[in-house]
Amino acid sequence: MNWLYVVLGAMVGAPLRHLTDRAVQSRHDSVFPWGTFTVNVAGCLVLGLLTGAVAAGAAGPRLQLLLGTGLCGALTTYSTFSYETLRLAEAGARRYAAVNVAASVAAGLGAAFAGVALAGAVWG
Repeated sequence: MNWLYVVLGAMVGAPLRHLTDRAVQSRHDSVFPWGTFTVNVAGCLVLGLLTGAVAAGAAGPRLQLLLGTGLCGALTTYSTFSYETLRLAEAGARRYAAVNVAASVAAGLGAAFAGVALAGAVWG
């Protein structure tokens, strides 16, 4: 039955990723992949918050499957991040490619830590 939680979360996460990516990217006149950057950082924040909630005993394994594995798994996208970074480099936008890698890693980790800290402040 656990697979159902993952499927339900992914059913929300995948369309949310697509819609958010398109909405964010349409507001920027740049080759930088702002949409993918946004969904990945948001997913890191949600996963950090969830991880902190689980550690504090405020969330259980079913919510972890629904939101962590299902929603965040479908919302975030390492493959698109990699493809877009490669595409930037191939198009001669190597600086954008490097910024995408550095900013994505830094912002993703920062968001995950912020989520854990927020969960600790709320449920700790």
